[in-house]
Amino acid sequence: MKSPFYIIFLCLFALFAPAAPSENFFVYFGTYTNALSKGIYVSRLDSDTGKLSAPELAAETASPCFLAVSPDEKFIYAAAEPAGAINAFTVDKSSGQLAALNGKSSGGKGPCHVSVDATGHLLFAANYAAGSVKSFQLNGDGSIGADGSYIEHHGSGVNASRQAGPHGHFICADPSNHFALACDLGMDKVVIYKIDAANGTLAEHSFATVPPGSGARHLAFSPDGKFAHVVNEMGCTVTTFAWDSDAGKLTPVETVSALPPGEAVRSGFTAAEILTHGKYVYATVRGHDSVTVFTADPQTGRLTFLQNIPCGGKVPRGLGIDPTGRWLITGNQKSDNVVEFAIDPVTGKISPTGQEFKIGSPVDVKFVEKN
Repeated sequence: MKSPFYIIFLCLFALFAPAAPSENFFVYFGTYTNALSKGIYVSRLDSDTGKLSAPELAAETASPCFLAVSPDEKFIYAAAEPAGAINAFTVDKSSGQLAALNGKSSGGKGPCHVSVDATGHLLFAANYAAGSVKSFQLNGDGSIGADGSYIEHHGSGVNASRQAGPHGHFICADPSNHFALACDLGMDKVVIYKIDAANGTLAEHSFATVPPGSGARHLAFSPDGKFAHVVNEMGCTVTTFAWDSDAGKLTPVETVSALPPGEAVRSGFTAAEILTHGKYVYATVRGHDSVTVFTADPQTGRLTFLQNIPCGGKVPRGLGIDPTGRWLITGNQKSDNVVEFAIDPVTGKISPTGQEFKIGSPVDVKFVEKN
């Protein structure tokens, strides 16, 4: 029989002993492979404290620059830009390691974006160099299945050096899952496709334009799906559209600078990523090497500048916000580092946590809940 003193000791130890870290999310980093990078890397995140583990290699694969996670978080898909391929991986929800499933051609040169629809049955890819988009069906085991559509864009923009032809840069399903929206930097357009879910095919439905020479790059929907915010690479701006999910139509609302007030676009400044969380919008600008935070009006979609803060490195290509909305991570391509920021839940502003890790040419940041 244990003495009362021993029992009291155990109770006090349980009460005051430091809690074990709750590493409840995996953080995956897509990269361009080089001497410092071999593929997709993974860290573990304690969403209560923001503590990150040192990144480790999750899958050795060639330049998995942009990642997409399936809705059930069992699979990850990677755009392999130089190889012109899209690769599929299974996620080990205990270790975070990835196992290769299969890969398929993206249909054109320079795949730079990939996404999965809300059902987990369709995969979309955008090809920068080919100026095209492609859809695939996904098999039940997560592998990439039958080809759907391959569509080449046709057109150009006013910037002769950057917009001599089309450059597909982004494609994703809208919140209704009835349409796919594709940003084309070379045409200054967002092309809207009707999704045929049964066959995995796309049919051009309509389009919207951003200001000439802006270069539509990436898009993020508001949480309620009523607005779409497009970050424009060359213009360093954000164009907001009202989204009609019944008609499949974008209506322009406004275009604002992604730079701080009074800051002009200079040579080497190019906007890169845009994400939304709650009523806040976050965008990165390379060259200026910063993250800009906006508040979005829930009724009109209009943006109000809130903050601009250094990204903690050079060329913030990618951005990720954890599912709890408390932590933001930048992937700084040219300084080979990822940097974590805390998100203030009241104001939406961000501040560096002091956590920074070296990864060769990080591009994209994605989160998966850990078992």
